[in-house]
Amino acid sequence: MGRSAGSEGPEKLEPPCFLLRALFLLLLCQHVSSQCKILRCNSEYVAATLNLRGPGRNAAFCSALRSYSHCTRKTARTCRGDLAYHSAVHGIEDLMIQNNCSKEGPVSPPRPRPPGPNHHQGLEPLDICNYEKSFLYKHGQPPSYQHCAAFGDPHIRTFHDDFHTCRVEGSWPLLDNDYLFVQATSSPVAKGSNATVTSKLTIIFKNMKECVDQKVYQAEIDNLPAAFEDGSVNGGERPGGSSLAIREHAPGRHVEIRAAYIGTTIAVRQAGRQLSFSIRAAEEVARAFTEEQDLQLCVGGCPRSQRISRSKCGRGRVAAETARALCKELLPVEDVYFQSCVFDVVTSGDANFTMAAHGALEDARVFLPDAEKLHIFQASAGCRQAPSSFLLLLLTSSLWAIRLHF
Repeated sequence: MGRSAGSEGPEKLEPPCFLLRALFLLLLCQHVSSQCKILRCNSEYVAATLNLRGPGRNAAFCSALRSYSHCTRKTARTCRGDLAYHSAVHGIEDLMIQNNCSKEGPVSPPRPRPPGPNHHQGLEPLDICNYEKSFLYKHGQPPSYQHCAAFGDPHIRTFHDDFHTCRVEGSWPLLDNDYLFVQATSSPVAKGSNATVTSKLTIIFKNMKECVDQKVYQAEIDNLPAAFEDGSVNGGERPGGSSLAIREHAPGRHVEIRAAYIGTTIAVRQAGRQLSFSIRAAEEVARAFTEEQDLQLCVGGCPRSQRISRSKCGRGRVAAETARALCKELLPVEDVYFQSCVFDVVTSGDANFTMAAHGALEDARVFLPDAEKLHIFQASAGCRQAPSSFLLLLLTSSLWAIRLHF
């Protein structure tokens, strides 16, 4: 039997009532979310900590954290159900503990808001050629960064903090992704040696139509230019051309390239007869590659067949103890930078390699997002001095004496 007309009425009305209730809750959630100003707090914190450098960095960082905390407290009532708000609160607490920041003290001065009716909370209009601003606008938090370096023999510190010493003679890609291509060309550090040094670097900033033209930078030993291959010092005539720029720190010795449109900074140095490369790249940029682009020394380190042990320096041009004393002057912590320095000085006989390791360590100090990862320690990786002929003779005599006794 079919249902009566009276029984069908309530069933037809129930779905619209349910939809109205759902719509009301949705509108309420949107209203609450629109009142939460956590993105403004996030952007002000990023702006306050973006360029912190030097000895007063920790005090300024703590001031910025206190300002960040004060801002979140002001918006607590309207942000109770906001996930980004709760993440920020917990993140502030963790950072203050890690950096020994007191809850009481000076705060960062308020950031002036740009004038004009088209600006909203200091984030619009969206600057697509400023990676950090764009990322913050999209995700409500600052981006993560990774660091890679190649110096000396060459020694490779990968984005994942692995550390290899490589022979890699010839040309090898350090990076090959959607935004950057970096190739290092190596040659023997000394005649007959398996160890090699970087003698040429080629860096290609790929075309990004909204921001920069494709730019190529090339450096060779005794030729460290402060301009791209076409003679320019920025990203070209496009509106975002200034988001790519070269700065010379020391003529012929240290050049820095800033690519703000991809959140990346590169340092190129020369010390003695070798070049070094360091990069701080946004994690999203460093990972922007396909399976076909799998050979990247900054990503996977050098292939196993190309790795050299730093524990045995062989017959070097400088005694291991002399090399250790030279390296100790610039590198007091006996980490992989120190071990690499000793290996390079013993192998090459060139004291300038102490500067190569020191420069790589200084770049890491500036570029590494986590200061606790600055030093890497690998057991039994330093040069071991071979026993002298006298000690070998003494050891042999002792063994014979033991055999005769028994």
